[in-house]
Amino acid sequence: MNQLFTSDKIILDLCGGTGAWSKPYADAGYDVRIITLPEQDVTDYIPPADVYGILAAPPCTMFSIARQTAATPRDFIKGMIPINACIRIAATTRPAAFFALENPGTGKLIHWLGQPNYKFHPWHFGDARTKITALWGYFYHPVKLFADIKDVMTDEQIALAKQNNLPWPGDGPYKDRRAITPTGFAKAFFKANK
Repeated sequence: MNQLFTSDKIILDLCGGTGAWSKPYADAGYDVRIITLPEQDVTDYIPPADVYGILAAPPCTMFSIARQTAATPRDFIKGMIPINACIRIAATTRPAAFFALENPGTGKLIHWLGQPNYKFHPWHFGDARTKITALWGYFYHPVKLFADIKDVMTDEQIALAKQNNLPWPGDGPYKDRRAITPTGFAKAFFKANK
């Protein structure tokens, strides 16, 4: 594969977990820096000066509608700490190309950040899963590959998804697997925001 020399383009993957969202950038030779716990904390991270793009996926624990059944109450102040840190990093570095912050599309974050500029399901990009996800910031919108869920998922998969029983790929706890950025979306985002 012929790769462009792009190592001078720094991509910050804030709260990046597995690095799934930034993987297409790393594969293309960008200088990807994954800032995630336990190695690094966004709240005290000092970014470099010349940042090309920022991907931010702060924890949704306090903003998810799934939190309604949690044993402990929501703590929006605690939940906003990593989100504010991501926004601070974007505001101080002023990325040349894009800043995108991800969180659940049906979550409570809209009360603090307003309506997102973009929403998607993994199935829009060919991943046979449902999970409405929202993006805030400035970026070119990835082109959705599929407009009808039935072009990607079987009737059985759709029924399981409606019951929240659709299996998610990978190992580890369900909530951790569900939090990983879908491959199809990551590739489409990269294609739109090189």
